[in-house]
Amino acid sequence: MTPPLKPDPAASGTFSIGGDISVHRLGFGAMRITGEGVWGEPKDPEAAKRLLRRVVELGINLIDTADSYGPEVSERLIAEALHPYPKDLLIATKGGLTRPGPGEWVPVGRPEYLRQCVEMSLRRLKVDRIDLWQLHRIDPKVPAEESLGALKELRDAGKIRHIGLSEVTVAEIEQARKVVPIASVQNLYNIADRKFDGVVTYCEENALGFIPWFPIGAGDLAKPGSVLSAAAQRHGVTLGQLALAWLLQRSPVVLPIPGTSSIAHLEENTAACSLRLSETEWRTIEESVK
Repeated sequence: MTPPLKPDPAASGTFSIGGDISVHRLGFGAMRITGEGVWGEPKDPEAAKRLLRRVVELGINLIDTADSYGPEVSERLIAEALHPYPKDLLIATKGGLTRPGPGEWVPVGRPEYLRQCVEMSLRRLKVDRIDLWQLHRIDPKVPAEESLGALKELRDAGKIRHIGLSEVTVAEIEQARKVVPIASVQNLYNIADRKFDGVVTYCEENALGFIPWFPIGAGDLAKPGSVLSAAAQRHGVTLGQLALAWLLQRSPVVLPIPGTSSIAHLEENTAACSLRLSETEWRTIEESVK
């Protein structure tokens, strides 16, 4: 059985976003510090701020958020808890999704709206430049070149350092890179849902960070008696820790951002950085996914 794991983000290794911002590969997703349905204030704002401060204390230096989380709540709480920020902390945010109500997400990619998104995120986060700003979704009603052109202007103006995309195909990434440099991609991806395997490979070949959202999803692998469940029991770890460890070994460009509203769960997730399985064990687990 594996000895008890300790939270150690440095054990996840490092990745250089855009070639010039080095972060530990295990980050933190700040969606769950908002209210139910990713809507409104959390039940205990002070607890949310304590959680954010613990994120930094543990050595995590990549926090991922979005203007639509709350909306606006996650960004504001991050600033209230952590500003002025540690020099090595990268706060990545996203824009381009509107929130008509709880559980509703509607893409808006009009250039004027994206400019507004960036300006308001700068204000809420209390920064002069967003080091990684990600287009939350490509709006099918707006030519991608128009949306990306606005982001290029903001990058040229020094308000964005690096640009990322979310929920995109390889073809869409290549189309975007003809307009502006792309530093990262954030897609749904976990051990049980690997439909974006090709995107991960593309990112590795082109030195783009790949940020999987819903990283702890395990699907049927979480059922008692599954190969993943058996491996977790054998190593004395949780299914979530195994799912995160799989992502970290999947590719050196993968940057998982598990989210939580609990400090205990945060520390448990971070301890996954130190978990190691043999290639044979990982292959057995992967092959069990149909």
